[in-house]
Amino acid sequence: MTEGVNTARSDLLGGAGWAGFGLLIVAESLRMDRFKSMGAELYTMPGFVPGMIGSVIVLLGVILMLRGWRRRNTAAAAQDGPAPPVLNRRVLATLVLSLVYAAGLIGRAPFWLATALFVAAFVWCFAPPEQAHARRLLAAVLAGVLTALVVTLVFQYVFLVRLP
Repeated sequence: MTEGVNTARSDLLGGAGWAGFGLLIVAESLRMDRFKSMGAELYTMPGFVPGMIGSVIVLLGVILMLRGWRRRNTAAAAQDGPAPPVLNRRVLATLVLSLVYAAGLIGRAPFWLATALFVAAFVWCFAPPEQAHARRLLAAVLAGVLTALVVTLVFQYVFLVRLP
């Protein structure tokens, strides 16, 4: 019974955090230069894609909040113990891995290598603990290599973006 209340609270707080983050992205994308003097249209403006991504993050955050609100109303009215911490081990691992990737690897190593290492480490950290060691390693390496390959090829040959 307490588990439902904890999950509902986590969904409410997490959804609010994601919605706020998405709104920040949308606000900053609207502040970007529109390059109208260079003849840029709506779909070619630099802030268009970040604005769309921010909007999707807002939408998903609101959906998560609604899910938490619904669960909260159907869960127990009273909660016996304290609320679970918002910054738990998984959130901290995500933050550390993301910061190492963004601040430590990008720009210092080839993009494909940095991305492969990041994805492999992420998959390794969040694979089910009961999974066999060899399978966990294989899944992490495959996910890292394939993700790096696809992302690099798509950005360089579809979006025509040179990666660091």
